Amino acid sequence: MRLIELQEYRESEPHQLSATERDSLKKALPSLTIQHAIGTESEYRITPSSTVGAVELDGLSVLIRPKIGIPQLLSLACYAIGQVKFQERDFGFPDASALPDFLALVLASQARRAFSRGLLHNYRVREEALHTVRGRIRFADQLRRRFGTPLPVEVRYDEFTDDILPNRLVKAAAYRLRRMPLLSPKARAGLGWTAAMLDAVSLREFPSNDVPVVAFDRLNEHYRGVIAISLLVLRYGEFEALAGAVRAPGFLMNMNDVFQEFVTVALRQALGVSSVAFGERSISTLDQAGRVNLKPDLVWREGSKCLFVGDAKYKKIEIQHAPNSDLYQILAYATALDLPGGMLIYAKGEGEPAVHTVRHSGKRLEVAALDLCQPLEAVLKDVGKVAHRIKALRDDARRDRMSVYAS
Repeated sequence: MRLIELQEYRESEPHQLSATERDSLKKALPSLTIQHAIGTESEYRITPSSTVGAVELDGLSVLIRPKIGIPQLLSLACYAIGQVKFQERDFGFPDASALPDFLALVLASQARRAFSRGLLHNYRVREEALHTVRGRIRFADQLRRRFGTPLPVEVRYDEFTDDILPNRLVKAAAYRLRRMPLLSPKARAGLGWTAAMLDAVSLREFPSNDVPVVAFDRLNEHYRGVIAISLLVLRYGEFEALAGAVRAPGFLMNMNDVFQEFVTVALRQALGVSSVAFGERSISTLDQAGRVNLKPDLVWREGSKCLFVGDAKYKKIEIQHAPNSDLYQILAYATALDLPGGMLIYAKGEGEPAVHTVRHSGKRLEVAALDLCQPLEAVLKDVGKVAHRIKALRDDARRDRMSVYAS
């Protein structure tokens, strides 16, 4: 199998592709830009956008590396999913070069740590037809299904078992990773050990858009790390990502989604607010006729009042300041919501901090940047500084509203 290695937002060297491979790759990854290399007939330069990970086509394996580094990427994604703060020592796998291999190594490492105290067990309600009475007899079901026959008996009972949701999630993630193109023997061995430890646990499939959430307490807190990695695998990994007639097993993450989710969750924690008060939502329309809908990434509400609006931006831009279109967008949000200003939050390198005061209206458009290449704790510290600026914008909105009421 041929391997093509790419870098997020970076044009590759020319790669030999048949017409079939080119078309299959474009169908599986529509975000790729594939252009003929000048002076050749069958060589192409490939430029990824914000989608990173790995995908496998017939005879072709494509790896797209994130520009921020895999440990940083997983730290941000796992914090967004479960507010797990992984340390640098949790990602000490220098021999893993591909994202699926790295995920497999981290999953196996976290599973060993969690299972070192024994597999998690809990009581689960079961309903069965048995030839002996166990637990409580379900008389209504017995009469409806057995028509007076004494055996078997319809019963309900509590079973103390390891076949519970947390273990099912880990097993499903391990099996999903085992079907991906793994290059590391250590990664494959680690997944094999994890699956063997969960041999008695049911193997379930979880749709990527409907992965259940685990509630943690003092009894299962030691599972938090392995659950976070498992949720990440189940959310972004697919056995067969179908695009047309193309079969493309792989693990793909859109950095736009990861960045927005991380910024939203981290700001909630820094501001001490709930998901009801702070997050993405549709707001009032821009025009009076109600035809131009608005849906900012970041809206802070107190009751029925909106006191802050912002957008998280992870995208490649050619200049070192916010594009005019982004500033126009945040100005539209602030105008529609009658706020004194708003904020754009970029990944560092895609936009630099700045403050723009709009002529005639006086609205303040702030631009903040987060350096995602830092360790997670440093990024969260910077998020705290952004949260402080957001509070200042909220206070301005409060004062404006109070002055209107006073007049």
